[in-house]
Amino acid sequence: MTAESKIWPGRQEYRPASELRSGFESLDPAFDELTGPNPVLEKHWTGAEWSEGPVFVPSLNSVLWSDIPNNRMLRFDAGSGETTVFREPSNYTNGHTLDLEGRVVSCEHLAHRISRTEPDGSATALVDRFEGKRLNSPNDVVVKSDGAIWFTDPDYGIMSDREGAQRDSEIGSCNVYRFDPETGGLEIAADQLDKPNGLAFSPDESVLYVADSGNMRRIYAFHVAEDGRSLSNFREFAVVRPGIADGFRCDVNGNIWTSAHDGVHCIAPDGRTIGKIFVPEQRTANCCWGGPDWNRLYIAGDTSLYSVQLAVSGAHRRPI
Repeated sequence: MTAESKIWPGRQEYRPASELRSGFESLDPAFDELTGPNPVLEKHWTGAEWSEGPVFVPSLNSVLWSDIPNNRMLRFDAGSGETTVFREPSNYTNGHTLDLEGRVVSCEHLAHRISRTEPDGSATALVDRFEGKRLNSPNDVVVKSDGAIWFTDPDYGIMSDREGAQRDSEIGSCNVYRFDPETGGLEIAADQLDKPNGLAFSPDESVLYVADSGNMRRIYAFHVAEDGRSLSNFREFAVVRPGIADGFRCDVNGNIWTSAHDGVHCIAPDGRTIGKIFVPEQRTANCCWGGPDWNRLYIAGDTSLYSVQLAVSGAHRRPI
């Protein structure tokens, strides 16, 4: 059964409908090479209150994503074109990714944890505390090639009951964490950010990019040491306007495709914005690579799910 629309009445509008745009803006010839000659933005489904955290799951030929305020995960079947409810309630999941075995790893606001979906559909808790204190509300997540799970933990899911349950932070800070599923060890990887949000590694994993959606309002970069876990050289990488960067992913050439209020911006490895995909929604939250060749960019745009076929593939860690 197709998923029911659950858009709340009286939604906040950040921009009037007359300002919403659809299409592509090239700011550099390099962007044209990435999109190909005739890119088309497709809308697959609409009816979410706040679409977030998409991940393409090859074994399902589907995109899973979060409708956070409605406490559910949705599934778009790329073969049939149908969107159904994958999990409800979902503990107010936010970001998702795949581990090295192709299992979905999720951030759960309500349970303040990172979980993994097993082949039978059940969810296994991986980590929910740091030094005995509950995490805030894990937001976005990536898995490195060594299997370590890196995630951000701002306090959005505990600030109100809209995206979780309001409570005080036990940790008292918002950090980037590295979790080792083999040993169960959890460590703070970065604590320099106000509200760390989206994150991604460069294709060679020598750089970790993290968006700050709080007071700092930038995408920042860290150098990743040869040990694969230590970070240094914290620096500003790019500014995204209008709005802020939320979630993003890299392509095989090292370009970042990041959400913004007006759609998805493409940022070159040197920090220049080289092009934009305009999405006709109030805000765009996140994106992921998918499809047989990993060159279809799926976009979680406010109430909807979109995609565009591009001429470049994502720097995705293919499951074995």
